Amino acid sequence: MNNYVIIMAGGVGSRFWPASRETKPKQFLDILGIGKSLIRLTFERFIKIVPAENIFIITNEKYRDLVAEHLPELTADQIIGEPSRNNTAPCVAYAAFKLLALNPEANLLVSPSDHYIHDEKEFVRVVKTGFLFTENKSAILTLGMKPTRPDTGYGYIELGEKEPETEAIFRAARFTEKPDEPTAMEFLKDGNYTWNSGMFFFKGKTIAEDFKRHASEIYNLLNAEDGVYNTPREAEFINQKYPKTPNISIDYAIMEKADHIYCLSADFGWSDLGTWGSLYDFKEKDSIGNVLLSGDAKYYNSEGNMIMSSKGRNIIIKDLQNYFILDENDILVIWPRNDEGDLTTVRKMFE
Repeated sequence: MNNYVIIMAGGVGSRFWPASRETKPKQFLDILGIGKSLIRLTFERFIKIVPAENIFIITNEKYRDLVAEHLPELTADQIIGEPSRNNTAPCVAYAAFKLLALNPEANLLVSPSDHYIHDEKEFVRVVKTGFLFTENKSAILTLGMKPTRPDTGYGYIELGEKEPETEAIFRAARFTEKPDEPTAMEFLKDGNYTWNSGMFFFKGKTIAEDFKRHASEIYNLLNAEDGVYNTPREAEFINQKYPKTPNISIDYAIMEKADHIYCLSADFGWSDLGTWGSLYDFKEKDSIGNVLLSGDAKYYNSEGNMIMSSKGRNIIIKDLQNYFILDENDILVIWPRNDEGDLTTVRKMFE
């Protein structure tokens, strides 16, 4: 089989502080409170589409053991360690070049490790459609999610001309990164925009040519030695070259420059779970809008709150509306939901 999945799992998930820390980021946590980490759930979705041996994880070198703990099905060779955090473009390039050396006909899907998918049956169908498209066409295909609200935390893709003989694949006309609320409302009203999910398909040789053309510094650094990938020399080579790559996202390095970007418009109930607020929006609520992630809680004249206790302790609240109560080992955070952005500033005081 030529289809492979690359799961990116090197981030810190800082917006989920204090649960997500440098030592154990969000993707390794049971954020949804269902007994499985986000990376485990992501892996289990993809083994319905490709065999386990065709799934590779690219992560920071310090999380290699955590990946192995959560995904024991993988061999050591399937866990790709980055020696530094240089954003998503070098990350994608490294993984793609490694798999291209393994299989010149590799057809790849890149996915984050920490997203929420509601309708997994529809997700499987859409992913198979995406693989089939890039198998037969020199293109980069993004998965665009149909927006349900004017969310300013997501990037948007404007849909261009529909690709003939496809159900929902369009030329990607324009990318807009995190618009303001009036613009997001216009996008939603227009009906011709999707959220950028951060999942995308391409053939290995297609993306290699795109890096050569549009991000030559990354291409030249990571191709400075022939035949190095999947050999004992790879680790030393990457440790030398990878930290020198520019810190740039795949969107800026490739997606906004290449002329063969397409978008598969889909709707399977998706969230990037980027913030506590987005998790609150997706979780089932009681009759007065409270969400209990873990622990036990009793409410008195309190509504619209989200409670998490890693210690499983009882939490009693009175006369509290629309707050996060996050009880995480050494830190207890009680914070208004509508001021979540300021929580990042407080987090930095504890680092």
